[in-house]
Amino acid sequence: MKHPSSREFYAYWDEKRGDARAPDRSEIEPGAVRELLGDIFVLSYDSAAGYPFRVAGTRVCALLGCDLKDRSFSALFAAESRREIEEIVAVVAEEQLAAVAGITAISEDGRPAHLELLLLPFNARAHSPLSLTGLLAPFESEHRQLGHFKLTSWRYVGHQPQRLVPRALRKLAVARGFMVYEGLR
Repeated sequence: MKHPSSREFYAYWDEKRGDARAPDRSEIEPGAVRELLGDIFVLSYDSAAGYPFRVAGTRVCALLGCDLKDRSFSALFAAESRREIEEIVAVVAEEQLAAVAGITAISEDGRPAHLELLLLPFNARAHSPLSLTGLLAPFESEHRQLGHFKLTSWRYVGHQPQRLVPRALRKLAVARGFMVYEGLR
């Protein structure tokens, strides 16, 4: 991750998840990431609707020049990047892997802009629709309205290996010629 906001939000998310694959949505406290809220959004995992925004921060809305609630996330991307971003969103939500992507966009005056996109899953709960969170941060400090997003790079951020407790094995003779090895903690 190149953008400091992405690193900070990922570190907070990672702390909240602990040893789980992802934190529960209720564990994310907005006050703890107050200075990042303008760049943070939440998506509904609804492929038919293009993964609509449930909530979007003020800076994200300003970058796109409108309120994003209920608008399609994948529709922000140019046709050549749309399938890839939809696959990335699916992996993040279903496999509960974080993803970070480099994005280029075109401003209203035709100049290119570079952004970093971070997508983070929430823990799936029974009888609740899937959702995921993310952060979209521009590298340039000037505020311009952007459109025509294209993916330039992306990668998944894998889970840290969980610490395994050494196990002592005990050999049990259950029946003649048949051995069972029972693990003990």
